[in-house]
Amino acid sequence: MAAQRSRSTVRTPGTSRTGLLLRSLLFALGLVVSTLIFAPLSLLTFPLPYLARYRFITGWTRFNLWWLGRTCRLHHRFEGLENVPPRPAIVFSRHESAWETMALQYVFSPQVWVLKRELLWIPFFGWGLAMLRPIAIDRRSRRRAIEQIVEIGGRRLQEGCWVVVFPEGTRVAPGKKRRYRIGGAVLAEKSGAPVVPVAHDAGDFWPRRSFIKHPGTIRVVIGPPIQSTGRSAAEINSLAEHWIGTTMARLRAGNAPPAGEEDTRPLPAERAGGG
Repeated sequence: MAAQRSRSTVRTPGTSRTGLLLRSLLFALGLVVSTLIFAPLSLLTFPLPYLARYRFITGWTRFNLWWLGRTCRLHHRFEGLENVPPRPAIVFSRHESAWETMALQYVFSPQVWVLKRELLWIPFFGWGLAMLRPIAIDRRSRRRAIEQIVEIGGRRLQEGCWVVVFPEGTRVAPGKKRRYRIGGAVLAEKSGAPVVPVAHDAGDFWPRRSFIKHPGTIRVVIGPPIQSTGRSAAEINSLAEHWIGTTMARLRAGNAPPAGEEDTRPLPAERAGGG
């Protein structure tokens, strides 16, 4: 991976193993302290309108991304902002670390996430999360989960919220992939809302299940919206998976196309006359 190769060949002050560990410890300390401060205060915002609650609670995110840059020298760059639709839509994002769950709030706001309902049971953190009105699904029942995504997600779109979906369902290591789940695509098919695909290389710098964060600049590429009108859920998923997968490969090879440049190579369904 390009980011990993650059880390192994370029050594800057504070990038030794000990330096990275100390910086990551400092970041973790700020994360814990800010959570202990924001969580109880967030509960006090319950009587406020939703947007006021959202702005206050997501202040935790803004602080921690700033703190991440100060302590771990980990920054980010968004590309393709011109592709963001004027109205809230459905976001399909690659999921590699905890970083993107925070950073996407910069661009798609206010937003709700599709997440497992057990997260809402975590003391303080989960309670604050519940006040942001996520789409909390029961993953034990696949059919019921899809129904919840369509029902609640449709309402959130009508209320002016972006719906963020990690179609692979869980964090996936760089270079790996999982089958795309159908729930977000069914929501797009039923609601008619476009899907905005997002690719990024956060996993190279903030790996899943890793305490250490590596310095550098995470690239986030926002693709052209995928129109869902007249398309099946399977086709929507295929188009999103193709764009994200192709962009991820180019991104890690160091030659990602301009974010506004759509990959025009036909998909198998298109070659067969579908879509």
